[in-house]
Amino acid sequence: MSVSPAARRKARHYAMQALYQWHMTGAALNIIEAEFRTDYDMKPVDVVYFRELLHRIPANVSDIDSQYKDFLQGRSLEELDPVTLALLRMATYELKERIDVPYKVVINEAVSLAKKFGATDAHKFINGVLDKAAQKLRGAEVNAG
Repeated sequence: MSVSPAARRKARHYAMQALYQWHMTGAALNIIEAEFRTDYDMKPVDVVYFRELLHRIPANVSDIDSQYKDFLQGRSLEELDPVTLALLRMATYELKERIDVPYKVVINEAVSLAKKFGATDAHKFINGVLDKAAQKLRGAEVNAG
């Protein structure tokens, strides 16, 4: 059974917000997940994907951060706002672990969320970082076209 792009997009939307919450509060992931399942209509959401992103990114955050930190254009991780950090982590996780999702989709979704939730021009910064991360993590796919 295939999942609709809209359901996957909603999963990323909520996962970004949940990762932001985790970063800001340090709350337990199970509590954050329960709050989202209670507070939001999760019927149109790819809940399995939401859960994967919410639990696997914090579990692998050091490795994920190491994949893109060289591309931060002179900034440190500590200088990044929490929305940008959540989006870079989520997209980098997808580039690294979800090769079933085309790299262009990963980048476009992160840029779209940055335009909606990020600081002014954050989407341009995120696009630049993720273009380089995609080259590093999915060079063959990027070079193929």
